[in-house]
Amino acid sequence: MTAPRLLVPLSFALLSACAHQPTQPVALDAESECPTRLQVGQTLTLTLPSNPSTGYRWRVENPAANVLQSLGPEVYSGPEEDVVGSAGVSTWRYQASGAGDGQLVLIYQQPWAADVAPVQTFDCRIVVR
Repeated sequence: MTAPRLLVPLSFALLSACAHQPTQPVALDAESECPTRLQVGQTLTLTLPSNPSTGYRWRVENPAANVLQSLGPEVYSGPEEDVVGSAGVSTWRYQASGAGDGQLVLIYQQPWAADVAPVQTFDCRIVVR
């Protein structure tokens, strides 16, 4: 194959690679950072303080399923020091799956006390374009 014939397909491949640069992931750890704006395909990492040793757990009340796709279950990370009863963080990962608006809502309560008001609520509007 001659050089010009090789350069044309290579040029198109390079141009298409530049046009599809991945978007930066978004880290979210406070309701004050809401509403959060994402692009389709962009990842969102939500991190909230958590202390399961007290019996309290975060529960996803509304996953904003119309705009977000879960990338796995909640992951709990304990504190660096092994102190009984110390709080850590719970992390969820999502990917923006489609354009639109959604509400991501999590509540923090003891699972067996569903009739008791949550100790904390995380409520965030998610806008995907």
